[in-house]
Amino acid sequence: MTSTQQVSARKQRRNKLSRRQFLRYGTLSAASAAVSLGFLGCSRALIQNVPGFRPEPPFEYAPSPNRLLDLPEGFTVHAFSRTGEIMDDGLWVPGGHDGMAAYPGPNGKTLLVRNHELTAPSKNVGPFGWNNEKLERAAIGNVYDAGSGELPCIGGTTTLVYDTRTQTLEKHFLSLVGTIRNCAGGLTPWNTWITCEETMQKAEETYEVDHGYNFEVPASADIGLADPIPLKAMGRFNHEAVAVDPKTGIVYQTEDRGDSLIYRFIPETQGELAAGGKLQALKIRDTKSADTRNWQSRMQKIFPWTYDPIPVGETFAVEWVDIENVESPDDDLRIQGAEGKDAAKFARGEGIWYGSNQEHGEFYIACTNGGIAYKGQIWKYMPSPHEGTSREAQEPGTLQLFVEPNDRNLMENADNLTVTPWGDLIICEDGPEEEFLIGITPEGHLYRFARNAGNISELAGATFSPDGTTLFVNIQSPGITLAITGPWHEIRQRSLS
Repeated sequence: MTSTQQVSARKQRRNKLSRRQFLRYGTLSAASAAVSLGFLGCSRALIQNVPGFRPEPPFEYAPSPNRLLDLPEGFTVHAFSRTGEIMDDGLWVPGGHDGMAAYPGPNGKTLLVRNHELTAPSKNVGPFGWNNEKLERAAIGNVYDAGSGELPCIGGTTTLVYDTRTQTLEKHFLSLVGTIRNCAGGLTPWNTWITCEETMQKAEETYEVDHGYNFEVPASADIGLADPIPLKAMGRFNHEAVAVDPKTGIVYQTEDRGDSLIYRFIPETQGELAAGGKLQALKIRDTKSADTRNWQSRMQKIFPWTYDPIPVGETFAVEWVDIENVESPDDDLRIQGAEGKDAAKFARGEGIWYGSNQEHGEFYIACTNGGIAYKGQIWKYMPSPHEGTSREAQEPGTLQLFVEPNDRNLMENADNLTVTPWGDLIICEDGPEEEFLIGITPEGHLYRFARNAGNISELAGATFSPDGTTLFVNIQSPGITLAITGPWHEIRQRSLS
């Protein structure tokens, strides 16, 4: 179906009561429930019709002996690099463990580069101690925002050297500092980590410089701080995560706002992000400012038959529009894109990860509070064979709503995500109650893999070791990194059983 036919079909659905809508609202009692609860009170029977529904988990959980993670039988977890421990550079492990990626290290070791979502000294401990008493250990010239030497920004990254064969942490140290709210980021094909600031903090009072940028950190086992060079051409906005297409070097970016955009950055020179490039935003072809969030307006809740959400599986052709004034101080890139360039709006874009199969590469994007029940969506973007070139319009990339379960028992507020070696997704939840690691098969089936057994802090930074033996994940508060091992070869089969 062409994009024009898709638009026509959607208009017809708006003007005609569909069989699906009739079944959902065809009785007075069902309509009354939808009016009063806005879909949140839909019956279990209706929710079971959602693609990917799994009424029971496919695993039997073994209670966590150390109150960390409840895992399927046969899996174990090792905790390390906790907040407040002394690292190999003499500094403290900062709090706020968040996004993370794994890289091949020397002698078969694994390198982890880990974000810390911190601002200035607060209830979360930073690398310099509670009163910054260890600030002199860091070269001030390598601190992005030292706060006049009195109140430094303490967000940034740490790097860890881990041996998956012996399940031991061999080294950990500070690798970037002076940034704010380093929430997520993404790995590059050239073995660096792009760490993202989720802020629009301006230079004022104790802040010496503007924030709201990405920074690049080499994945290295050598102790030392990366040069804190803001990648300004990638845009100044409320960054969340990035993913790089290894074929083209194009970087795709998410934005943590309720009306966020999906961006891409085409570097002038592949692999040299600091050298500049072009920033663009995703637009659904032939649709002005498409709203992908599937939220209901007040009137649609009163008259639910007028509500026409995007169904799971629907696919759209896309194009990309240029974003100007990428360093705007007014936090308005998304407004410029949606209102001035007709870019599509998303519900808090967070995790994004590149995966590939035998045919093509694809990007999975988590929108944390998208969907009818505000419980989250997973979108899939498949780039054009001519992505970023003048031939792109002839065979455009496509965007598909991959998962929207609308049931907290299936998935609640997806955040960080990763692609497993066998092709499933692992989703880190960031909801208000219990937090799980959620698996999603390529067919869209959901299953709970692990549960945070210690508290209701979010899980973050899921990533597999290069040898495929170990899943690393963070518990953000109080700040712990975990290494999960077990019979991974069984997961694919058991998740479909």
